[in-house]
Amino acid sequence: MRYIIGILLLPILTLLVLREPAQARTFSFIRDAEIEDTIRLFGKPLFAAAGLEPSAVQVYLINDPALNAFVAGGQKIFLNTGLLIASDNANQVIGVIAHETGHITGGHLARSQDALRNASAQSIVSFVLGAAAAVAGQGGAGQAIIAGGAQVAQRSFLKYSRVQESSADQAALTMLDQTGQSAGGMLAFFDKLGDQEALLSASQDPYVRTHPLTRDRIDTIRAHVARSANSNAAERPEFVERHSRMRAKLIAFLRSPTITFRKYPLDDDSLASRYARSIARHKKRETDRALALIEGLLAEHPQDPYFHEFHGQILFESGNPEAAIAPYQRSVDLRPNEALLRIGLGQAQISVEHDRYVEAAITNMRRAVQLAPGNPSAWRWLGMAHGRLGKIGLAALATAERYMLLGKFRDAAGQAARAERSLAKGTPGWLRAQDLKIAAEQALKRRKQGK
Repeated sequence: MRYIIGILLLPILTLLVLREPAQARTFSFIRDAEIEDTIRLFGKPLFAAAGLEPSAVQVYLINDPALNAFVAGGQKIFLNTGLLIASDNANQVIGVIAHETGHITGGHLARSQDALRNASAQSIVSFVLGAAAAVAGQGGAGQAIIAGGAQVAQRSFLKYSRVQESSADQAALTMLDQTGQSAGGMLAFFDKLGDQEALLSASQDPYVRTHPLTRDRIDTIRAHVARSANSNAAERPEFVERHSRMRAKLIAFLRSPTITFRKYPLDDDSLASRYARSIARHKKRETDRALALIEGLLAEHPQDPYFHEFHGQILFESGNPEAAIAPYQRSVDLRPNEALLRIGLGQAQISVEHDRYVEAAITNMRRAVQLAPGNPSAWRWLGMAHGRLGKIGLAALATAERYMLLGKFRDAAGQAARAERSLAKGTPGWLRAQDLKIAAEQALKRRKQGK
């Protein structure tokens, strides 16, 4: 994860910042290759058991300490970092994912969500929070400041009936049995929340407000755990390690170094502890100590792409982008189809003062936008790389793509027109510039008409 890059320290993050003025709370989307890969690892067997195409289910991470998860816009699952940090093991996270998948397969999404089926995650969260978004790019990441109240989601948009909750529970239990996993984690997580039913609504975690818990529901899950042949199934070793790494990474990036060192003291020599301390040392600008820790982990795990990624991040953010290229390149070699890793590599290549690496950066960014065309950061850096080489038309075209994703349609139309004037008539870039200009102008017209 990278500072946003000034605000959070998660490598290659794209942040969506949502503000509630009354409570002065800030919410952010976090993009992190390792954590996203971990959630995909946990969810893939469940999605397959549910009859869903795993690659079609999109998972988004929201930086919010409250315990919450929800489904919206078709097959999109949103998980709060607070829920992930509060989880005791992978099985608890898997239980929550299974339950949310049960809402998808049960068709429990509110009818009003049909309009969001093809919407971006930013648009969905904006709608859920009853907010109006103003989107702007900053520091290599998309950022939207949204003003509004979060009660809309709790009152109507996301709240499921008790029948729907019981149905999602049953679907989750079936999925867990089909994949040979215990429902004990699901039970333990719900037990964490069980006592909140008696609290005033304002004091409850959002998960309780949107997913009404009842003693009957918990008793049903408890009865299933008592009779299921999978209840004593051990967690998969890979899941155990990935969960501990995920929690360590989130705590280290999102909490103060003081909290991190208290949670992961020097006498804890586990992989997760050393990983967390390396991140904390980097946050404190203790570069040598941070590097010593991550290099020690790499000596033990030389094929780990995410350790290489963080090694590159330390070097890059310490002012040495050229030295960062080799570890970022190694991470890409190990995971060539991970767009976020390619963006990290490309950013380091572009940030070197001379132009030796710019062509390679363009190759990486082009591949990144193929893998993740909805990532504004990739388009931003691609535009910068073309600009470094004096390719004004292609730079304007990439910038127009970025502005379209950010909802800045007037700027998108202007950049598309600039690209159209600069590129050779009839070329693919010229045709794409025309398409973008028309799309941006139509979006401006709809906005003016209030549609």
